[in-house]
Amino acid sequence: MGLSLANVEKWVDGKCHLTDINLQFESGSRNVILGRTLAGKTSLLRLMAGLDRPSSGQILVDDRDVTGVSVRKRSVAMVYQQFINYPSFTVFDNIASPLKVSGVSRSEIKERVMDVAGVLHLESMLDRLPAELSGGQQQRCAIARALVKDAHLLLLDEPLVNLDYKLREELQEELQEIFKAREAVVVYTTTEPAEALKLGGNIVVMDEGRVLQTGTTPHVYRHPGSLKVAEVFSDPPINYLHGRVKDGKAVLGEGLVIPLEGYLSDLQEGAYTFGMRAHHLFLTPQSQSDLEFKIRIDLSEINGSETFLHGRFEDSRVVLQEVGVYSKKIGSEVTVFVNPSRFFVYSHDGILVTSPDSLG
Repeated sequence: MGLSLANVEKWVDGKCHLTDINLQFESGSRNVILGRTLAGKTSLLRLMAGLDRPSSGQILVDDRDVTGVSVRKRSVAMVYQQFINYPSFTVFDNIASPLKVSGVSRSEIKERVMDVAGVLHLESMLDRLPAELSGGQQQRCAIARALVKDAHLLLLDEPLVNLDYKLREELQEELQEIFKAREAVVVYTTTEPAEALKLGGNIVVMDEGRVLQTGTTPHVYRHPGSLKVAEVFSDPPINYLHGRVKDGKAVLGEGLVIPLEGYLSDLQEGAYTFGMRAHHLFLTPQSQSDLEFKIRIDLSEINGSETFLHGRFEDSRVVLQEVGVYSKKIGSEVTVFVNPSRFFVYSHDGILVTSPDSLG
């Protein structure tokens, strides 16, 4: 089954929630919609599911217009952020509920429930009520209920956001294998770039109700087509410094000079914005070609085994992400190192000019 959205817009009380949405999803594809809160991700899923109707435009399934078709008449399953289960039903009956509504035979229901329960490690919990489960187990139950329908369209709206870090990692890995084994169109929303990268497949980057860029997830991460895409698809958001190319060199701020070598050698004279991801900045040099500059510390944020140093380079905000624990005094100056092969370069209006060929 192929799913297409053509010139879709959604207006609510005079406010535009989605505009100029044109997307295509192929059968068996894994698709991640990445965007910050209020980017329009949930609104888009609801249109795909048939829970809402667009203000204009068409939604097509295999070139058939289903724009006005009710969700009950579509082959769709959806998983939400919240652990939505029937509290008085056992896990077995929760998973089986959509099959019972559809009139599936008792023997087939048992077979399909046992199969999906095995995939999600729920076999030993089928007689329990949702209140007797942990948060992770409750969400597994909700996911199982969606999977058992074997729908052509599987929509997951930030399904792991309410789980702790360890459970999220476990389910992310399991879901990758589950999605690969299904022929459904899978669409998964997230606010987190790391989760999008782990899930892979294709990506749709959204912001304020608009699609900014689409493509395979690794390609869009390595070549964010605009400064806004680079901000959304970086955690923390990408650092950027304004600079100018003149006389065969680039100067950032008042004095950080970048040699124009390799992929930077074709830059023409003019004003540019140079982007650097936080994990490409270091407190110690990594190679002889590294450049160095100083930032004034605003905040030293220790997060487990990593430290995020927030500071300023002249008038620009800079965040460094370093493995290890580093406590830096607010107001102190710290020397930061970056390799010139790590810069993304954008035009004065934020459009990608050039980017490294290979990036971690």
